[in-house]
Amino acid sequence: MNVLITGGASGLGAAVARRIADDGGRPLVLDRHPPKEDHQHMLADLADRRCAERAVHGLARAAGGLDAVVTAAGIDACGTLCDVPAEDWERVVQVNLLGTAAVVRAALPYLEHAPNGRIVTVASTLGLRALSDATAYCASKFGVVGFSRALAAELAGRIGVTMLVPGGMDTAFFDDRTEQYKPGPDAKLNRPQDVAAAVAFALSQPAGCEVREMVVCPAEEPSWP
Repeated sequence: MNVLITGGASGLGAAVARRIADDGGRPLVLDRHPPKEDHQHMLADLADRRCAERAVHGLARAAGGLDAVVTAAGIDACGTLCDVPAEDWERVVQVNLLGTAAVVRAALPYLEHAPNGRIVTVASTLGLRALSDATAYCASKFGVVGFSRALAAELAGRIGVTMLVPGGMDTAFFDDRTEQYKPGPDAKLNRPQDVAAAVAFALSQPAGCEVREMVVCPAEEPSWP
């Protein structure tokens, strides 16, 4: 199974790539940085649509096609709407939402030819619940929720679409934030490899069986429900 993974060099994306490889598949990583493991990859900035499209085509052609896509790339810009620079705010939407759409659009011709093509989009609990000082992230992830649900309706019977809604994960995602926006020392966070197991479950379903949406969060996740 050839699985293209955006954001596959770190965090959840890296955990998904590792799980795909462990299960005997071929992870194809699309990221701004090279993966630490020896996965086939191409460098691309998802804020640049044409760059993202070229990377998808390059990876797909080199691998001889795609069986699945997992859109795990994501960024944030915390702060009030007036405090976050407009360029930073817009980049969150460009990467998280428009980058997701660009990658899926470019991958569709390959997935159409796969025997059981699948797409897993990565939303967030903050795509279903709004939070102060997170307008960019919420806007982007609420958008991913709408995009995923509409895409599932559009591709029903042709390509499987699963929307993953993860809660907080123990990754480097929070490292660049100021202290007020970092999880506290007692925060309950999921291991990314456990969330990657849920992705593998969605990808492993037989033809004709769909896992439409999954919420995967720590048992004491504060942002869910």
